[in-house]
Amino acid sequence: MKTAKPAHAPQTQFAVVDDCLHIGGMPLTRLAHRVGSTPFYAYDRSLLTRRVQYLRSMLPAQLSLHYSVKANPMPALVQHMAGLVDGLDVASGGELRVALDTPMLPAAISFAGPGKTEAELSQAVAAGIVVNVESTTELQRLDRIGATLGIRPSVVLRVNPDFELKSSGMKMGGGPKPFGLDAELVPEVLKQIAAMGLDFHGFHIFSGSQNLKAAAIIEAQEKTFELAFRLAQHAPQPVTSLNIGGGFGIPYFPGETALDVAPVADHLHASLPRVHAELPQAKVALEFGRYLVGEAGIYVSRVTDIKRSRGELFIITDGGLHHHLAASGNFGQVIRKNYPVAVGNKMSPGEAGNASVVGPLCTPLDILADQMALAHAEIGDLIVVFQSGAYGLTASPTAFLGHPNAAEVLV
Repeated sequence: MKTAKPAHAPQTQFAVVDDCLHIGGMPLTRLAHRVGSTPFYAYDRSLLTRRVQYLRSMLPAQLSLHYSVKANPMPALVQHMAGLVDGLDVASGGELRVALDTPMLPAAISFAGPGKTEAELSQAVAAGIVVNVESTTELQRLDRIGATLGIRPSVVLRVNPDFELKSSGMKMGGGPKPFGLDAELVPEVLKQIAAMGLDFHGFHIFSGSQNLKAAAIIEAQEKTFELAFRLAQHAPQPVTSLNIGGGFGIPYFPGETALDVAPVADHLHASLPRVHAELPQAKVALEFGRYLVGEAGIYVSRVTDIKRSRGELFIITDGGLHHHLAASGNFGQVIRKNYPVAVGNKMSPGEAGNASVVGPLCTPLDILADQMALAHAEIGDLIVVFQSGAYGLTASPTAFLGHPNAAEVLV
């Protein structure tokens, strides 16, 4: 007896009417005409709003919610998110410019990243944002820049903790890392800050991302709080900011299920009274990227050809890994797994059969779906890759082989 293959998590966030996917209340076929060309990314603003509202309904009201711009820095999307969250976190001077164009107050924008240039640090100090300091070199540069500009730079220390977020798809802390200052070095660094002209606010402790296990996130949060309590004893002034990262993941691959946020929320409700007792002036922030935007976006390409090769069916489209590296399996996957993919204008399974969706690039790596059960596709149909709202276009080699870039729309 054959064992059923694991399925993708249901993609029920978008409506389907008359067999056609709807994005932002508009049929995909009409949206493709509105965009004017394929391929394109489309992000549903109502889903972005609903995700933030859902988190606010679950989490303690005193928590700040931050959006990590690197997940999707499309200016229109960042503008929309700025009206929903309490802070924006950026990772480059380019992202900082996008964030500063929004209504978000500069003091609610933070800048992380292990390789900030002198120019970026000067940009940040002049803008009045908070810099997440990742090395003693950055501290010295900020002290010098502040003196030159006559501005007292606002800083938090990004801490590389002595623990990891277990079962994390992307480990950002624990062990040797380029991110932040090792926890055991922080007390000495805090002494240096006390002697400098810097405005110390607190700590950024981020151990990992893309996690679907509530127990692992809870354990990491508990350890994060304990570490913050210990480090605060060495702080030159009261801790007013504690960013504990996020870690919340979304299901991409067959067999994965959505994160159960309820246990994490319950743990935070139970933990915050102690946090406020230990750090009475601290505002605790959760930082989210893909969890806020990943499921609200799709990547759309058009079928340009269909062919068989030695018994296998290939659907060839005008989009591929140059626009969506992650869906091709070349963005951190050890063993390639399919994202959820569908024929967007033929959402009913109908005569579903196995087919591979490939792009136009002259490389065998250009695969959007490998032998997936898909509705019968024809030239001109629209192929949709779900879970594409985060780390899509800007995480892809868009100049590879010189094909046109993809459009992006917020609907």
